[in-house]
Amino acid sequence: MAALVSAATLASCGGNNTKKAEKEADDANTVVLFDGTSLKGWRGYNKTELPSRWVIEDGCLKFNGSGGGEAQAGDGGDIIFDQKFKNFELELEYKVAKGSNSGIFYLAQEVPNQPIYISAPEYQVLDNENHPDAKLGVDGNRMSASLYDMIPAKPQNAKPYGEWNKVKILCYKGTIVHYQNDAPVVEYHLWTPQWQELLDKSKFSKDKWPEAYDLLLNCGGENHEGYIGLQDHGDDVWFRNIKVKILE
Repeated sequence: MAALVSAATLASCGGNNTKKAEKEADDANTVVLFDGTSLKGWRGYNKTELPSRWVIEDGCLKFNGSGGGEAQAGDGGDIIFDQKFKNFELELEYKVAKGSNSGIFYLAQEVPNQPIYISAPEYQVLDNENHPDAKLGVDGNRMSASLYDMIPAKPQNAKPYGEWNKVKILCYKGTIVHYQNDAPVVEYHLWTPQWQELLDKSKFSKDKWPEAYDLLLNCGGENHEGYIGLQDHGDDVWFRNIKVKILE
């Protein structure tokens, strides 16, 4: 991956040359995960192929819901893009059907015979008005854009089912920021006492789920990098314009 253009180089350029250099730097450091035409690079979590319920529909990456709850076997299941990322900005858009639930995972590891969320923080994707999970958890920490079961997204500015929501997830040297519809709604810091405290108070605490606790405590593993994933929670959900900007 090409290095970012230095500030000094940009400063030495003028006018349109500066904009051109910035665009070239961005393009060189951007990985398009889904462009609306190809599913290349995507596969099932702990699988070699893409489950058949994940399809391209009208330029979107759609999960055709089964109505059977999360992480379906066979023709369903969570998916990952087959490249690990460390410091990055992930951007995409999503919309849900009425009553739908899904999620976006980052820094995920593949752990045999375990769900993806055993090792990965989750950006919640939810129809807040019609899915019961919105009323569970603490202080809204299971609503859309929240760090699932840990930090509520505030302000809660999700658009209703059937409308597109914009997502950005910043991950840089342990600092994580969730954006929803251009507003920063969650910020936290991995590998810190704050992160451990969040885990201690969550469904992933050491006494409730010790294996998940250990993996999440050192989220991203030894190299602090991992996969980006999308969740099968049994419901219809659409994603589009998925890209990652690599940060040095």
